[in-house]
Amino acid sequence: MTSPWNDLTGRTVVLIGGGTGIGREVARMVVDRGGAVLLGGRDAGRLDTAASELGPAASYREVDTSVDESVTAFFSGVDRVDAIFTTAATYRVGSLADLSLDDAASPMQSKFWGQYRVVKAALPLLSADASIVLTSGAASARPAGAAPAYVAANAAIEGLARGLAVELAPIRVNAIAPGTIDGHLWAHRPVEDREAAFSQFEGASLLRRTGTEAEIAHAVLHLFTNGFTTGSTLYVDGGYTLR
Repeated sequence: MTSPWNDLTGRTVVLIGGGTGIGREVARMVVDRGGAVLLGGRDAGRLDTAASELGPAASYREVDTSVDESVTAFFSGVDRVDAIFTTAATYRVGSLADLSLDDAASPMQSKFWGQYRVVKAALPLLSADASIVLTSGAASARPAGAAPAYVAANAAIEGLARGLAVELAPIRVNAIAPGTIDGHLWAHRPVEDREAAFSQFEGASLLRRTGTEAEIAHAVLHLFTNGFTTGSTLYVDGGYTLR
């Protein structure tokens, strides 16, 4: 039997962090397949630019996923949510010795609890066959460098996906764990840091290259539309976790 999710016409997809990077690429693919997108983020200018480029199927609202009231207000007046994908997060990474406790806690506070808040606020609006995709990272399975709190936060997000898949079934909940991606995030970091990170990742992965935002977005669309996948983590990492 063909799943109705093969056709995104009439579907509403919420993309927090959808103004840039992977989220924006997912938005483009959803709109190209007939769906509507509600973009969220803290930068109204970026959101407006993205929504204008995507056309009438796109709208946006400002939201700060670290603030309960902001997330609640974001969903106010929304009639139905068919899918959610959140990439927005701000955090510090570093070693146990170097980071303060507050900085070490930032991946959990922003990346983990930010996504938790979004799902909780959207819960009354989710359609019966909704799909939620959480964002972790390949470091959850293969730590790189000295960043134990960041590793733990990503692993916790994958555990959250499994727990929510059980609690919310038949709503589907999965996680996506990207490797190093040549895109918006790294484009705004110092050149020397970017080159060092890319070189390290390319040498450590089976495919010997970084990924693209489009490749991650395709994987997100798969998790949105495959009606028989839930509670899984999809490592889109060029084989990084296998070496």
